[in-house]
Amino acid sequence: MNEIKIFAPATIANLNCGFDILGCCIDGIGDEMIFRKSTEKGIRITKITDADLPYETSKNVAGVAALAIYETQNVNFGIEIEIHKKIKAGSGIGSSSASAAGAVFGVNELLGKPFSKKELVAFAMKGEVIASGSEHADNVAPCLLGNFTLIRGYNPLDIIEIKSPDDLFAVVLHPHIEVKTADARAVLSKEIPLKDAITQTGNLGGFIAGLYTNDYYLMGRSLQDVIVEPKRKHLIPHFDKVKAAALEHDALGCGISGAGPSIFALCKSKSTAEIVAENMKNAYENSGISFDTYVSKINPDGCKLI
Repeated sequence: MNEIKIFAPATIANLNCGFDILGCCIDGIGDEMIFRKSTEKGIRITKITDADLPYETSKNVAGVAALAIYETQNVNFGIEIEIHKKIKAGSGIGSSSASAAGAVFGVNELLGKPFSKKELVAFAMKGEVIASGSEHADNVAPCLLGNFTLIRGYNPLDIIEIKSPDDLFAVVLHPHIEVKTADARAVLSKEIPLKDAITQTGNLGGFIAGLYTNDYYLMGRSLQDVIVEPKRKHLIPHFDKVKAAALEHDALGCGISGAGPSIFALCKSKSTAEIVAENMKNAYENSGISFDTYVSKINPDGCKLI
């Protein structure tokens, strides 16, 4: 193959009880990227649409991630990358992660697939440093692998893949404002009370158990965040109103997607998700802020060729 086109999907990270370690992949929203071999060695970004991002490889999330994997191989060709951004920066649904994950997935394909998808996560994390200042995998892992992923540890990197229950759907409401990850991290406490740590750990265990046993209502009881959401929700106008609307119409749980401003809800069945989406929308309509809503099945595939 000399040229390929790939789809890098959006993701929801944290999922209330799994700050920095839990994420899932959603469908229908994502970036498209084109990769082609060139005679000049190295990685070059040749086109970017729908976003004001740097073309310089060392300053671009996709460029840094692509270079990290490219430099592991001794090849006699270069790779040019086109980035067509469909996920807005600072949206809270993994914009930078889609760039990083898509970049390593596409480059790996043109290199002859020397690495598995799971092995690609470590390279994608290099790109995340540009966006947030740290290597983290809670978005890039589900973007690459699909379904749910749990980051059990970073040293060494230990990723647990968890298949989504068949009838689980996500709703995302994306207000057209930007919340920078660095700003969202700045409001968090450096230390947390032991009581809150115990509550959060119980919720994380409960949610994981619910995924494995297809117990939707255990998932719902576990989608509680006593540590991060109370500190961040003021960054998202009308968050409490939207969350209340979702829960009143049978969402299993609702919370901040990633660092925000997107708000997510998980639901049992597509029909429930559509009702929840409509009511979240109604709750936000008088905010004076434009927004989008999406209803999506949990994406089982992650990055893929198109």
